[in-house]
Amino acid sequence: MQLDFFPSRSLTLYLAKMFVVRIFAVLVMLVLVLMALDLLGNSGKILEPEGNGQAEILKYVSLRMPQLISRFLPYSVLLATLITLVTLNQNSEVVAMKAAGLSAHQVLSPLLLTAAVVSIVSFGFNERIVTRANATIKAWEAAEYGPIPEDSGVRANVYLTDGEDILTAASLTGAGAQIELSNVTWYTRAPGGIIREQVRASRATYAAPGWQLEDAKRFDVGSAETEELETLVVGETLTPGQIDMQSVDPDGQSFWQLSETIDAFEAAGRRTTEMRAKWWHRISGPLSALLMPLLGSIAAFGLARSGQLFVRAVIGMALGFAFFVIDNAALAMGSFGGYPPFLAAWAPFFLFLLLGETVLIRTEE
Repeated sequence: MQLDFFPSRSLTLYLAKMFVVRIFAVLVMLVLVLMALDLLGNSGKILEPEGNGQAEILKYVSLRMPQLISRFLPYSVLLATLITLVTLNQNSEVVAMKAAGLSAHQVLSPLLLTAAVVSIVSFGFNERIVTRANATIKAWEAAEYGPIPEDSGVRANVYLTDGEDILTAASLTGAGAQIELSNVTWYTRAPGGIIREQVRASRATYAAPGWQLEDAKRFDVGSAETEELETLVVGETLTPGQIDMQSVDPDGQSFWQLSETIDAFEAAGRRTTEMRAKWWHRISGPLSALLMPLLGSIAAFGLARSGQLFVRAVIGMALGFAFFVIDNAALAMGSFGGYPPFLAAWAPFFLFLLLGETVLIRTEE
């Protein structure tokens, strides 16, 4: 048996090239199909504002496509693994490699190396492109695909509480005393939580203290009467600092920005469980591509003429999709505080790493 992990440079390049081509082909197919389905559901909303046309459709595609690439790259690696290994098995190339003295791990080593490179590229792509696309598209959706301010600090779906009362805004721009809220709703509630009054306004600015609503419409729940007001000041105990901290979107921040935000929240005594889980998942998420060759490796071994090749491929696919299901469930539990953040992000990865190694060693080594 060869003792080198990569016993042949030619074989390593051959398998890596084959694997990369299939990853790219599967990813393009998935992204194009899902982008077409997404446009079918959202193109009407995008074209609804006056003046929107083909340019806005292309803008939406440019923002949505990075999200799809980031989300489905690990799936592409899984499917590419199965396609590559099934092809090698059918052509008896795996048999030839094992007859030459290669172990199962050596057969998989070029695929694992390629998947590791994909993980690194995925991390950089998420940090440089996907986070910015997340922040922009959320702000655009909050503005109902209308014009949004050219401000890098645009944030969407702001939700704050002032005692029993609630202040929500579709989007936020600026920072500190220069914060501007758009599409604002203020709910006045009774001590039991029942809404007594609702005020809607197109815009709100800091009034030191409180927030001044402009062009407000007040609806009294008890009398069912509506009143139009030019201005109204609400939320006098809400400061710009509180709004800055409450309106943070972890998906729209880079790894390092999110780290600074977590430190600021912890210094202020705020809950950071959800952000900490997503921070850890920024590393474990891209690394999931590294697991796919291991989980799909069951399709590579065993004689093709035995009639079990299809069953092996299905088992490999089931293992891969089980990982994604458990990973999403663990991340959700970590966000709710059910799991510690580190455990929520890393437990599925190490669990399936051990499971894949166990299956490979028990069946082939």
